[in-house]
Amino acid sequence: MRKFVLIIFCVLSISCMAAKQLSEQAQIHLLTCTQGEQVWSKYGHTAVRVIDPANHLDIVFNYGLFSLMADDFYIKFVKGETYYQLGIEPYSYFIAFYSSIGRTTYWQELNLSIEQKQRIFDALMTNYHPDNRYYLYNFVFDNCATRPYHLIKQALQDTIISDYQGYVNHDFRSTISHYTGAHSWVDFGINLVFGKEADQAMTNEERLFLPEELMNYFAHARLSDGTPLVLRQEIGPFAPTHTPWYANCWLGIALFAALMLLLSFCDRRRQRLSIAVDIILCIIYLLLIALVIFLTFFSCHPLVGFNWRLFLLPLIHLCARLVYFIR
Repeated sequence: MRKFVLIIFCVLSISCMAAKQLSEQAQIHLLTCTQGEQVWSKYGHTAVRVIDPANHLDIVFNYGLFSLMADDFYIKFVKGETYYQLGIEPYSYFIAFYSSIGRTTYWQELNLSIEQKQRIFDALMTNYHPDNRYYLYNFVFDNCATRPYHLIKQALQDTIISDYQGYVNHDFRSTISHYTGAHSWVDFGINLVFGKEADQAMTNEERLFLPEELMNYFAHARLSDGTPLVLRQEIGPFAPTHTPWYANCWLGIALFAALMLLLSFCDRRRQRLSIAVDIILCIIYLLLIALVIFLTFFSCHPLVGFNWRLFLLPLIHLCARLVYFIR
């Protein structure tokens, strides 16, 4: 009964907000959270804050909500069919959560007219409608940063010009590696499945899928009449993260090569090849290749395809095992 009452209360509250006119005191902030420890949080996060003291509003619109408990979540994740949703929460809850996990939240107050603020608020509320709040998440082209950017750009009804260069003319692979490079096994795994599409140069807007890029882009942005897009801000760099030396993937690959060489020398002394080990490893290679084929042809994941890194481990294995046959 209590849960039912809370649901009705939330529905009525959202209905009231949907019809609300913002006052002259209203502010729209772009929020940017620094990276976290989980794989999906390595690139940071973006949200939109709406403040209006006259209407007792201080809420955050968050496009980054998903549930690991959703039906067939992991199957859908592999297929690239994961649905994220837009959520609304009090700013105090939002900032408390990110502070509790050691992530800094930067803010930028947008320099907007009351009409532009209202259009952004109305568009956010339209997005929050039950028929609209769920969207097919795409890591590069449709995520928590691209959605606020396109919504704000459309509501401005103006051209956004920015002097910020950032990763202009960089490709997707090197740009993503900038954020995952400190976690080398994650970076290696991503590069293992990325195809040649990931080596294409990003356009000016494509790089804004990264929250830090969007923040810096807005910090140097102006409208067509020269008006700065940001009125006030408190921003800073994303602190680099580091992997312990023993967790470096290249150390792991070197260790794999050394073990294969040692196995070959031992087999040579015994005059007998350890076929079982080779068969197990070949099965693993085939499974990796099958996974990439599946991701390439049967999933919605962007930038996936064959590349030379997929054959790195089999090549090391083959070269090391040739030692057995050298006389």
